[in-house]
Amino acid sequence: MFLQPRKTKYKKLRKGKLPRLEYKSTVLKFGIIGLKAAESGTISAKQLEAARQAINRKLKRKGKIWIRIFPNYPITKKPTEVRMGKGKGSVNYWAAKVGGGTILFEICGVTIQKAISAFYTGGAKLPIKTIIVK
Repeated sequence: MFLQPRKTKYKKLRKGKLPRLEYKSTVLKFGIIGLKAAESGTISAKQLEAARQAINRKLKRKGKIWIRIFPNYPITKKPTEVRMGKGKGSVNYWAAKVGGGTILFEICGVTIQKAISAFYTGGAKLPIKTIIVK
């Protein structure tokens, strides 16, 4: 199963606005190298899991990986060929809203070259542009 919150106060949320830039989670806290979002966007739980699996596969499950974002935002969708009105659709998947500059993943316990190659493959699975920071 993909990442999603156990319990939320409200089942459905409004769209809101994407954060342009992030100011809080822009520096490394746990690892020695990290993958940072270069632009803002939404990352679904499936995409996050695909990136994590790709990074893990490249590292051959050595070292430690931290995921610094969590998909806690419900994305709703109405079924196809349904007429307008009749309320908001049901929750389709969970996503994380990411501002530019947010650290997404961190790694320690492996060589820098291995971590960089792992982040390149993991970053290719994400829908936003990413950069590698040390």
